[in-house]
Order: sequence, then structure tokens, then C-alpha cells
Amino acid sequence: MVKNTGRPGYLQIADDLRAQIRGGSLAPGQPLPSTKQLAEQYDTSLSLVKMAVGVLRTEGLVVGQQGKGVFVRDATDPVPDLAGEVAELRSAVQELSVRLARVEKQLPTSTERPS
Repeated sequence: MVKNTGRPGYLQIADDLRAQIRGGSLAPGQPLPSTKQLAEQYDTSLSLVKMAVGVLRTEGLVVGQQGKGVFVRDATDPVPDLAGEVAELRSAVQELSVRLARVEKQLPTSTERPS
């Protein structure tokens, strides 16, 4: 249950789930209970549970699988290099911007249709 401690409820839930993961109650590969089950367990809203699970995802403790649920991540699995991926995306966007500028220079500047 979320307590009135001044600490946001979603962080209390994340703290508890994190402790269960680190303590082995939730083992690697094991699914987390559903959002609805967690909301009932902690006597709180679905949105608070989703925020708590989001914290754990950001920390790399759990991973979501579309249509299957959220699972405790195996500590031996590599954590995606998000900074590297962002750098690659920025580079690709910059390259595309340069290419688009070249194409735009070759286009006629007039918006009139030829007769």
C-alpha cells in the first residue's frame, strides 16, 4: 500500500518492486504482475503503477515485451546503449538535412505552373 510519507506514490511502488527484484523475490525473466494486479496490490491507480514501472524500465531493471507483459531483466543481458543510438540518429538527421538542402537548391524557386 502506498503510504502518506511525502514521497510520491509511484516512487514508493518502484522502491518496493526494486527491492523485490534485488532480493530475488522477482527473478530474472519472471513477469511482473499486471498493471491491474499491481494497482490492486498497492491500492492505487493504474497511472501510478505505470509510472513506477516506467522508473524501473529507465533503470534497466525490467523490459517490456509488446503484448506479453513486463519482465525482470536478466542482469547478464546487455543494456542498450541509448546515448550511442541517439548520437547515430542525430548524425542521420544531420546528413538528411544536408541532402535535403541540396535538393531544395536544385528546385525552381517559382511556384507558378508551366503553361
